Amino acid sequence: MPPSQLRYLAFLSDDPASLADFYARHFALDELGRSNQGDVSLTDGFYNMTFLRRRADLNEPHMDLGLHHVGLQVDDMARVMDAYRRTTYGDVVVAEPGGIHFGDQRFFDPECMPVSVSEGSFGAPAKRQSRVPHIAHIAFNALIPQRTLAFYSSVFGFRELTNSVNFRGRGRANRFAGDGVTNLAIHPYYHDTEGHEARFGVNHFGFLVNDIDHKLETLSKEIEVVARPANRPFAEYRLVDPEGNKFDLSQAKGWEVDIDVWEVDGERRHGRFATGEPGTRREMGSAGRP
Repeated sequence: MPPSQLRYLAFLSDDPASLADFYARHFALDELGRSNQGDVSLTDGFYNMTFLRRRADLNEPHMDLGLHHVGLQVDDMARVMDAYRRTTYGDVVVAEPGGIHFGDQRFFDPECMPVSVSEGSFGAPAKRQSRVPHIAHIAFNALIPQRTLAFYSSVFGFRELTNSVNFRGRGRANRFAGDGVTNLAIHPYYHDTEGHEARFGVNHFGFLVNDIDHKLETLSKEIEVVARPANRPFAEYRLVDPEGNKFDLSQAKGWEVDIDVWEVDGERRHGRFATGEPGTRREMGSAGRP
């Protein structure tokens, strides 16, 4: 396992049981467990998706409904804590309850967004299961994407991806990093053309699927399905769950999860491409976000 990997995605929900049922039905997720407070945790074979019932005793700095924070499995907590404390943001560390619904420790990124860490796997299988659908993408909105990229690189060992270097070369603020399993996109919060996605912090996430037509048919019976512009290099569709959380579906485009390593159509492929064609890369649009 790489030194650190994203393995946990937390939501604040007013009806965790119903939201968990939605994702379990449509994406074949397994239930990890429920708390006495009404929290529900699911897994795709690698990630823990936890729906925390929104309540005061969580003591969260912000209580907005929806996508809330991420968590990482780390190989050496002492090393990660030392790296965190050497950043200019490393003053606050908070103990978490652990178990399947929380990490072991929490600190905060440069944008003051919480990050849970654990040497364990957040109750998910210790070894990644080769399953589709699975989460392959998480996107942040940040005031200064480069600063957040530097944080995840220095503290957790994330690699800046080829697409990020391409965006940087065009003077774009968007940054992309990978941990070998997940594409982490870090987009500018203030963006003239992206007001419709202006949710600060964890903005959306994405599932890689290998039966997208079937998924769209079943999901469209419950929620609205919107095709993304063809010039966007990642994800064919954007959807919104029953509580307003945005998530993407991709099969043919996929996501770059490490340097020139892509998850596409349920497979891992190598090369600079964004269309599923090894060795080629679709030209990215000059405006908008992937």
